[in-house]
Amino acid sequence: MVNRGDAVGSDEWRELPIEQQMAWKIPISLMFNLTHIRETHSVVTVSEFLRLHNISSDVETGPGHWDIEAYHHISLTGEREPSLHVIENNWYDPSDIVRVDRIPDDMRERGGWSPEGGDSSRAQIGTWSTTTNTSLYHALMDVVPSESWPVLSRNDVRMVVEDGERITSQSSDEEIAAVLKENGFEPLYTYEGAAGMEAVKDVVLPILEAAPRERIQGFYEDFSNISAKVLLVHGEIHWNRKPGSLFFTTADSRARFTQTVLYDIRLTQNIIDLAWKLRDRMLAVNDGRLWMAGHMRRGDFVRLQWAMEADFRTHLARIKRNLDEGRHVLESIHGGNVTTYNVPDAKPDLSLAHLDPPLPDDRYYIATDERDPGNLAYLREQGAVLISDLLTFEDRREFGWAIMLTDVLALLEQSLLSHAAYFYAHAFSSVAGGVMNLRASMGADPRTAKL
Repeated sequence: MVNRGDAVGSDEWRELPIEQQMAWKIPISLMFNLTHIRETHSVVTVSEFLRLHNISSDVETGPGHWDIEAYHHISLTGEREPSLHVIENNWYDPSDIVRVDRIPDDMRERGGWSPEGGDSSRAQIGTWSTTTNTSLYHALMDVVPSESWPVLSRNDVRMVVEDGERITSQSSDEEIAAVLKENGFEPLYTYEGAAGMEAVKDVVLPILEAAPRERIQGFYEDFSNISAKVLLVHGEIHWNRKPGSLFFTTADSRARFTQTVLYDIRLTQNIIDLAWKLRDRMLAVNDGRLWMAGHMRRGDFVRLQWAMEADFRTHLARIKRNLDEGRHVLESIHGGNVTTYNVPDAKPDLSLAHLDPPLPDDRYYIATDERDPGNLAYLREQGAVLISDLLTFEDRREFGWAIMLTDVLALLEQSLLSHAAYFYAHAFSSVAGGVMNLRASMGADPRTAKL
């Protein structure tokens, strides 16, 4: 057991009672199926890396950052061992470039890209020589948000390129991409955020955006020639960025990333199996009818004033209003056609059409970090079912000690939420994003969730 603040170098929890400052340090293999991802990706944990290089795993840092001084030593020749190359944080995606995965051959040809030149002070390789002076190029440039953010949203792209003839409201992304390429812009394959933000990080809504070709900088082009054993991106590249922390230049490369997120990174089998049991119990609670669920994040969201309502009862009232809307959605789907998100290998969940929709007074599931006994009692009075209402002693015994850990329990709740016929959550929580990814991989209908 460790003090959370001491372990990760943060004062975020210092004002809490000491028992709420404490946490367990646990193996990452409890959080996801490490064996499964290694079937398709080369993955090594920090402790394994250290042991491979005859370094004690005891030096692994709590905050999770790569500790250069602890993980590398200076050899007799004055070089760091294992060898290291650092990508400084302000090299990754400074405001004058748009960071993409790589520059395909056809884009290189269109833009006259050459590996010569580039800003060597920021490890940038390559320059563009072809300029564009079409009227559509200038029209697109006129709606670029700013010099420091030259990425056009899909709505802005369509607003400019739709002419009612070659491009209409029914035109596909690839048809729009062709027009962009002819006019000095390149399509960027990425994902839609929730409520205009990039907090949830789900990959269930693929979209097309665009940027001026001359602003594009490929990660592969800049760093694929590095031969060091460790290639380190310094600092944080997560906040306010799209999933993957860059844009993809082809639909295929985006699809491969989606595949990784949805199917290669998998929960542990004991969590998956137990979530199915709890799913069946929720069905039984409502006599076999479909059930709905909400994520009610309190705790840090209330403390940081990120929750939409500080008052608990007002917060719950909003969730219930949205679940009532969800009930009507499920009624409209019943007996009809079921679709999936536009993601690889999704098979529709036909239970949405076959099982009866919820009734107005049916109970619903709430995943929450609320701990106040009075508030928890109020939830139950209002028809909510909590995780502690579903789990049995036998469940806990079969699962093992790890289920006592709140982070592991949260993963179980995410897995259970993926089975809900309708799901509602806050658009500022990556917990909700994880649920959305699970739902998409299981064939959920896009109409059955709202963030």
